Amino acid sequence: KNGEEYVELLSISRVHLDEPGKHYFVAAFSDITALKNHAKELDRAANYDDLTGLPNRQLLEERLRSAKAHADRQKRSLAICYLDLDGFKGINDELGHDFGDQALRMVAERLTRSLRSGDTVARIGGDEFVLLIQGDHSEPLYQRILTSVSEPFELADKEVNLTASLGVTLYPEDDTDAEGLVRHADQAMYAAKEKGRNQFHIFDPGQYAFRKERRNQLMEISRALENEEFELYFQPQLRMADCQVIAFEALIRWNHPEKGLIAPGAFLPAVANSHLEIPLGQWVLKEAIHQMNRWREAGEALAVSINISAPHLMDRKFVDYLEGYLQSHPEVSPGQITLEVLESTALEDTKRASNVLARCQSLGLQVALDDFGTWFSSLTYLRTLPVDVIKIDQSFVRNMLTDANDRAIVESVIFLAQRFDHPVLAEGVETMDHAAALRDMGCNLVQGYGIARPMPSGAVLEWLQHWRRQIESRKEIQQLQAVSEQGEGI
Repeated sequence: KNGEEYVELLSISRVHLDEPGKHYFVAAFSDITALKNHAKELDRAANYDDLTGLPNRQLLEERLRSAKAHADRQKRSLAICYLDLDGFKGINDELGHDFGDQALRMVAERLTRSLRSGDTVARIGGDEFVLLIQGDHSEPLYQRILTSVSEPFELADKEVNLTASLGVTLYPEDDTDAEGLVRHADQAMYAAKEKGRNQFHIFDPGQYAFRKERRNQLMEISRALENEEFELYFQPQLRMADCQVIAFEALIRWNHPEKGLIAPGAFLPAVANSHLEIPLGQWVLKEAIHQMNRWREAGEALAVSINISAPHLMDRKFVDYLEGYLQSHPEVSPGQITLEVLESTALEDTKRASNVLARCQSLGLQVALDDFGTWFSSLTYLRTLPVDVIKIDQSFVRNMLTDANDRAIVESVIFLAQRFDHPVLAEGVETMDHAAALRDMGCNLVQGYGIARPMPSGAVLEWLQHWRRQIESRKEIQQLQAVSEQGEGI
């Protein structure tokens, strides 16, 4: 009666009367406006964010599934952007949650204005928004989105400056379900935060697969460490002057229960710079000293070289742990232990690296500078780091017989080491020709497949006895030849 529109429920029923040619109907009307409004409120509560009026996570997932299907039909792409405000907690803490809510509404309006009408901006919680962009999208658009958020505005008579981090994944390049797309955009957002404030990052499915594989591998390595699946192999190091074995380098191997023996190149790259690098390094150090003690009990006091990674060496407890291991095996002479460190170890903090190595030397240990010559600052490290032995990287030694540049590098390293009065150990000696060439250059020590491949600890003593017998036989032959030559001379 007042002219307002309303929603009615109309029910019409036919009335059957015995009057030919006439039809009667009964209509019942019911005003259901309140019921419809309530249903709309329930739908809004279920699908929209109370604070900003934007779609919530549930509606976003529905629209994303629909948008994926549309993109497949139209052969077009789809961008899913995950936006998180940088440092938003500071606004809530400084100005209060009411002003924080105002800021969120302002951001919601700006994001909505920055997109087309067919796109979606959803708030999925806190200061996190997801943007669903269909059709054309590009890096300039992502930058405009960030710029729209970063424009200053006033809250409580104060100028507020907000920035955001934006993660983007693209469908169908990232071919996964709706939940996976949002998750990948979220991961890209965290990568953007690592770059700094007000940045965007585009998800790379290939990199994600690589990181996932790396995480799985680290989990397996952690399990292997707990189950004692690792063991040390040992490769002899020889003194050129008399061919005597002066030490063995400890090299880690993985006895996988299903894959068998795995070489370090297949798993150490995953360990590098991970939470397992130091625990695995501690195991190698401890196990090598244990093995030295076992050999001593068997009547052989063998020296061992142990590789130490940069993070392991720089760990504040490294020297304390090392000292503890030595104290638990007083029969093992510290002078028979050489710590092999890469020259790149000192890249970040040469002074600290020098101090740690000097402390190790004060305990009686030797220090070898490994892979020497692979960095531009090699000469600086040779001058500043406290080292006892220089190791030439095998990549130079292996090809020096055919590559003049590699040969020149090897000769230069040997010359420098001699001037600094350091013994030189050449890795990668695969043939007698390599050994002869190194001897002529003045190299003191050698190591490589031409002498022996790395072997399990249980095979070391037998190999060593066989090697010594070979050396003695050669000496006897040389003595007989000398006597024979003297007799001919007489």
